Amino acid sequence: MPTFAPVEEQLTYLKKGAAEIIRESDLRAKLEKSRSTGKPLRVKLGMDPTAPDLHLGHTVVLRKLKHFQDLGHTVIFLIGDFTGMIGDPTGRSATRPPLTREQVEQNAETYKAQVFKILDPEKTVIDFNRRWMGAFTADDFVRLMAKYTVSQLLEREDFHKRFQEEKPISMHELLYPLVQGYDSVALEADVELGGTDQKFNLLVGRELQRAYGQESQVVLTTPILEGLDGVQKMSKSLGNAIGIHESPLEMYGKLMSISDEMMWRYYELLTDVQIANIEKMKRESHPMQAKKDLARRIVADFHSPEAAAKAEENWARQFQKDEVPEVLELVTVAISRIYIGAGEAVGIQYPPPDVHILAQDRSISTGILVRIDKLLAEAGLADSATDASRKIKQRAVEVDRELIFKPKLAVPSPARPLLVRAGRSIKQVMIV
Repeated sequence: MPTFAPVEEQLTYLKKGAAEIIRESDLRAKLEKSRSTGKPLRVKLGMDPTAPDLHLGHTVVLRKLKHFQDLGHTVIFLIGDFTGMIGDPTGRSATRPPLTREQVEQNAETYKAQVFKILDPEKTVIDFNRRWMGAFTADDFVRLMAKYTVSQLLEREDFHKRFQEEKPISMHELLYPLVQGYDSVALEADVELGGTDQKFNLLVGRELQRAYGQESQVVLTTPILEGLDGVQKMSKSLGNAIGIHESPLEMYGKLMSISDEMMWRYYELLTDVQIANIEKMKRESHPMQAKKDLARRIVADFHSPEAAAKAEENWARQFQKDEVPEVLELVTVAISRIYIGAGEAVGIQYPPPDVHILAQDRSISTGILVRIDKLLAEAGLADSATDASRKIKQRAVEVDRELIFKPKLAVPSPARPLLVRAGRSIKQVMIV
């Protein structure tokens, strides 16, 4: 029979980084029963495979699932291959376009690989809600919908707002929280995890379990992680995200760019360090060293301790000693994607005001003009040309150690590799 840690010890670990527990008394009772019977809790986290790549913001709730796993409980990572085709309306001011079956299946496979960066693959149950929802009959749906009222669904903030603004709410969107709630019935979940934005859906699960004669699950929500700007939630579309598939040096550099204040929030939500130890570091550690330790921990989680140590060394060479890392990624960029015109038209002696010419190349008489924003985007140093333009305006772009502040760049012909830096990222770029 499994041996579980004392209930108070488990609660302390599980409450770290939690936004809300509904209800803590219920969780305590479930943990006490689990400890006395030796039966682990069934802990569910569902994610719709709506995007192929996860960032650190997604991993906050995954890490909380890992905490239950660390304590010996059964964790179920549920891939919403059925709900993904409905489209989660959470936070939406308009109907989300449903994904195709092919998109859902492709993203689901990617998700499975990514979650095992955090969860133990040998101790994780992977399930798909199409397994039971695909077998649902019309009669089953009628019975499910009879468990909830329209007025209850319209209490949900985003539905209520759209209703008040007379914006469309499609019938299939109203089904979403019911289907997510029924997942908890099908899995007989003791606990369900989700971000704070999922609170309504999670509570529907509690009510549906009661309606189907089960004991209600405990709802544990985790905060929404702020991105690198420290203000808006982490999002690839906002350009403030750290992808879990980014290179070790890229990830390390981005983590070193966060504010000292935000660093402690990242410690709480993105590491397994206990609160008492975090408080001790706040009192005793130098912020720079604490941030290096944070970056190394997170990079090691998603790559390896060796990769994290190398990233730390290269970051120090690059930013503290003003040296170029020993190993730099070399990328090629097609000239057709960034080309503007011939260098002769620039007039090396009297260049137009919007053209930047590198100091070491001022003696050249021929070359090509390229758009630096497109060059950054094509080289993978910016998410888009718009993101690149923002980096240029922020004085965060260098080419061959020279600050770039104009939208066009005169590149010598024939081309040679350029050392290009955008924010914390640096690459060799060959234009071909």
